[in-house]
Amino acid sequence: MKKRQTIFQKYLWLSMIAVFLGFTILGVMIVYFVTQYWEADRWESLQSYATTVSLTITDKAVMENDKATFPQTYSDVIRDTMRTLSGGLHADIIVTDNQGKMTFCSENAVGIDSSTVIKEEIFRKAMRGELREVSDFGGIYDGNYYIVGVPVQILTGDGLTSIGAVFVTSSADHYKEYVVTIIKIFCSAGIIIFALIFCFMGLFSYQLTKPLGQMAKAAKAFGKGDFSIRVNVKGNDEIGELARSFNTMADSLAASEGMRRAFVANVSHELKTPMTTIAGFIDGILDGTIPKERQSYYLNIVTVEVKRLSRLVTSMLALSRIDSGELKMVSQKFNISDTVLNTFLTFEQKLEERKINVIGLDELEPLYVEGDPDMLHQVVYNLVENASKFTNVGGDITVKTEDKGEEALISITNTGDGIPPEQIGFIFDRFYKTDKSRSHDKNGMGLGLYLVRSIIRQHGGDISAKSVEGEYTTFEFNIPKTKNNAE
Repeated sequence: MKKRQTIFQKYLWLSMIAVFLGFTILGVMIVYFVTQYWEADRWESLQSYATTVSLTITDKAVMENDKATFPQTYSDVIRDTMRTLSGGLHADIIVTDNQGKMTFCSENAVGIDSSTVIKEEIFRKAMRGELREVSDFGGIYDGNYYIVGVPVQILTGDGLTSIGAVFVTSSADHYKEYVVTIIKIFCSAGIIIFALIFCFMGLFSYQLTKPLGQMAKAAKAFGKGDFSIRVNVKGNDEIGELARSFNTMADSLAASEGMRRAFVANVSHELKTPMTTIAGFIDGILDGTIPKERQSYYLNIVTVEVKRLSRLVTSMLALSRIDSGELKMVSQKFNISDTVLNTFLTFEQKLEERKINVIGLDELEPLYVEGDPDMLHQVVYNLVENASKFTNVGGDITVKTEDKGEEALISITNTGDGIPPEQIGFIFDRFYKTDKSRSHDKNGMGLGLYLVRSIIRQHGGDISAKSVEGEYTTFEFNIPKTKNNAE
């Protein structure tokens, strides 16, 4: 099975190829320009040496019978000059007469002696000062040489007279050796630099792609339901910011998964309890375990449990619609004070049975808000229902509605045990029930206050709670008087 190439490997190889191509192009350009410079300098040096020898000969030559001669001492000076120049340039220096026959020659000139005659074509170019070529010097050399030729001229009564030519030659092998040396130096430096770049790019690429690999691994774990993996964040660059965002997302997913599991567990529990009760009593009636005279009693219990299931299903549907954003409001302007009053009238019998005194109903004044009357009625209903459950026998429930300019403020306060400070921050969470509420409200599902807050926020308002244990609990919410919420 072919191993999958990682993004790190792809990034590294692409980087190395790019560096190699760039380095190769740079090397070719450097070698080209350096060798061109060396070659131009070589031509210039050969031309300069040839001119120097030509001028030296011109200064020492004596014309006798239309022929240039040199005193013996001057001949030695010319040879010394040629020796010095040829040694410094690693070149051969050849002086010929006006017929192309060799008259002077530098030491160690291979293949050149007193019988050497320069080919006429080459000699004529030199006499015109136009000889600059790379060749075997008309067959004199076995290989190619850089060759420069200049005329030797003296001033006579008839003007400038050419008495010969000077040739300076240098083996082309020196050029090849120079190019090879440059390439070797460049390749050696290139290998070292490339190795350093490779190590640097490898380390950089690894550091760059390591968080991405961790995120890929974590994403696979998330797909299997494991939300515990986090990316090790280092640095404040874009990758570090991405890693932090990924960890934040993982925390959110973990919290959502925890809420989902808790939601499923709570729903299962809430459904199981009434269903078990209903199934047990119905089975008892059908198999005769429950006597006929007691069947009505247990059927009433079954009715209560069925209603409890109905409320749970209704709440779950509302919860689902809120979470999915499908809950749409039918807004209209209405008097919320009437909603409060009518809701308390619904609980009148229950309040009288527990001798609970309601304060503030006679002081309610018309207060118009814009919203969904049915949804806000459910808000008030849930809050009044809670108050009626948790108010102590003979206690008080105080209700207030206030006009705050752009919003309406409604508060419901009941005396009683109150809510512990450490729990009041969780009472609006779904399925949350305080320990004391479990003893007062065994049929509650812990969804009422969550739905209340969701509906109020849907209207653009908010709700808060404050309580003192053993004294009172107050729920207070505000609703904008004009429509400014997102439906």
